[in-house]
Amino acid sequence: MYHIRLVSLFSLFIPLLCCGATLQPDSVVTEKKKVKQDAIYKEKELSDVSVVGKDRTQRLREGAFSVNAVNIGDKVNSINDITDIINRTAGVKVRTQGGMGSDFDLSVNGLSGNSIRYFIDGVPLETKGAGMKFSDIPINLIQRIEIYKGVVPSSFGIDALGGAVNIVTKASSPNTSTPPPYLDASYSIGAFGTHQLNVNGQYVLPKTKLILRPVIAYNHSKNNYTMKEVEVWDEESRKYLPTERKRFHDGYTSFLAQFEAGFTNMPWADAAFITASFSQMHKELQTGATQSRVYGMAERESKAWNIAARYVKRNFILPKLDVKFSASHTWDNSITTDTCFRKYDWNGNFIKSSRSEITSRERSRRHYGRPLTNVLLNLGYTFNDNHQLDFNYSLNRIGNKQWDDVSEIFIPSNDVLAKHILALTYNQLLIDDRMKNTFFIKDYVNHLSVEQTYIPSVTNSRDVMGSNTNSYMGAGAAMSFEIWRALGVKMSYERSVRLPLSRELLGNASTIYPNLALRPEESNNWNAGIYGTIHLGNAHSLEYDVNGFIRDVDNYIQPTISEKEGMIQYGNLDAINVKGFETELRYIWRNRMHATGNISWQNARDRMQLKSDGKPSATYNNRVPNRPWLYANLNLDYEFHNILSRNDRLTLSAAYQWVHWYFLTWEAYGYAETKARIPRQNIFDATATYSFHNGRYNITLGCNNLFDHLAYDNYKLQKPGRYVYAKFRLFLQ
Repeated sequence: MYHIRLVSLFSLFIPLLCCGATLQPDSVVTEKKKVKQDAIYKEKELSDVSVVGKDRTQRLREGAFSVNAVNIGDKVNSINDITDIINRTAGVKVRTQGGMGSDFDLSVNGLSGNSIRYFIDGVPLETKGAGMKFSDIPINLIQRIEIYKGVVPSSFGIDALGGAVNIVTKASSPNTSTPPPYLDASYSIGAFGTHQLNVNGQYVLPKTKLILRPVIAYNHSKNNYTMKEVEVWDEESRKYLPTERKRFHDGYTSFLAQFEAGFTNMPWADAAFITASFSQMHKELQTGATQSRVYGMAERESKAWNIAARYVKRNFILPKLDVKFSASHTWDNSITTDTCFRKYDWNGNFIKSSRSEITSRERSRRHYGRPLTNVLLNLGYTFNDNHQLDFNYSLNRIGNKQWDDVSEIFIPSNDVLAKHILALTYNQLLIDDRMKNTFFIKDYVNHLSVEQTYIPSVTNSRDVMGSNTNSYMGAGAAMSFEIWRALGVKMSYERSVRLPLSRELLGNASTIYPNLALRPEESNNWNAGIYGTIHLGNAHSLEYDVNGFIRDVDNYIQPTISEKEGMIQYGNLDAINVKGFETELRYIWRNRMHATGNISWQNARDRMQLKSDGKPSATYNNRVPNRPWLYANLNLDYEFHNILSRNDRLTLSAAYQWVHWYFLTWEAYGYAETKARIPRQNIFDATATYSFHNGRYNITLGCNNLFDHLAYDNYKLQKPGRYVYAKFRLFLQ
């Protein structure tokens, strides 16, 4: 209506303006033309002006800690699994044991496995249930990914040795205004019978300002990709021959439902939310820790219910006192079924056996009840703009109740593992915020109560029966200094302690034996590096990071495999030294072209010269096996705008990863020509995403492992071959 009225008024003045124009002298007309031309020139000049600022990810990379920060941004349209993004960053390697839903191992600066901790908005991922994996997290929820290397901020309240991965969601921080309602839904279909559905949204009740955030995520895959060069018995030649066979018992299904309700920017809270979630997982087990053991009936399933609350308030009770508090409880139950006395091959055929598939022992249907309580409290007092003192406390208490429906010899038990971590941190901002310093001290308290006595000769359960409590101290410091825009330096150090996880101490009821005699890891972690941003003009910019690191680890917790049973058990290596470097270069042009390249070298070696009996160790100075030590990534994204309609966008992406070959077992074992090796990897990925109607509709076609190269991963387990998928995303705001 207002638009029509303005047009009508303007039409009344047109004759007057035209008549007036004919009566004006030439000098006035010329002057007006000049003013108009100047305005046009100014408009053109302003269109070339670019404003330079630092987003959250860049500020993190330039902070005191060694950290990779990846902004998901438009990548949410094209990716299905966040491990693909994590695996392309410098110093980080993700290795899976198969397709969707399989166990994975993440290495950061040479330390891997359980030395790395995983979080969603600063809360441990395990609160969503032990069956919850990175690939199950809805991509649409994620804002950025933070990967801390070696030294981890005390605010996480953890005992990580190698680092931490924090998934930051869009709803993680208080909003400066009333958040807008939206609906974000995506569906993906791909090879190997893969389907993924993610739906999340936000709605604000106008009168109460109550924010409602529902989330639903569903993932399913048959994982029936082709295994190459597996040995199958050939009746004609009467021997085992390498051939190709599809996986036939590797299906995976997961479901997550979550509902969050709360308020932001209220007088009594900057953010206050209550969250309830339910997750469910079902996994058919195809192999053990090695692909020579084939299963055909064994399976694992889990269910988890979680309720959580979080509260954030600046100037809490006292001016300049900030508080962040979160608490959650998870009822987590899993069942591993191993009741079939059969021995399968890759043809899907079987013969009767006198032992079960997984443990090669009696039939079992093992129940694991693992109630988890997690509490995190952060108090921060700001003396002024340059000095702040923080106190952090975290509690992580997990139960381990076991019973069996089938086994007659298994003795039920109820173990408890509790960790208390306290930290005091002093933060400084100096020299116009160009220098950032952090100093901290930590106390790690570990409490273990053990009842189980199952297979004591293997699990060492008799050695640690009853309850025991131990305390360990740690401390560290981190510093960064921006000399000028193109050059900054950073350093960090921590004497770190990593308490064993429940799965290392207590097993997982399927492929991991307990080891109740595990000792905590202790490490001296050093990081040093340089960074900078160079603006080349015409909206061209170049960012770089170069980092070196040293890890001296005592009592390193390393998984070992029983080839006969295909089972894993964690044990301590007395001393491991890891050193290396990584470098990453990022090129950006007008937010249209993004190119990233990185290379990482890691040298992890056994430093114990003598064994426990005083004899020389054969593995002294050997590189730690089953771990990539040299790899590189190249990534390129380019955007085309206004292709078919205004404000549409076509994004073409390509990624390449190269991994040097490495030994599967210790170098000292076996003859050089017969040593097991994991071969060199060359993997190409490509995607094309078309977005239109201002990003409301998005269509992606992608292909992982474009050239179908044979690729191995953890313990030489084959990865899926060429994977083609299509993704559709709808975003309404």
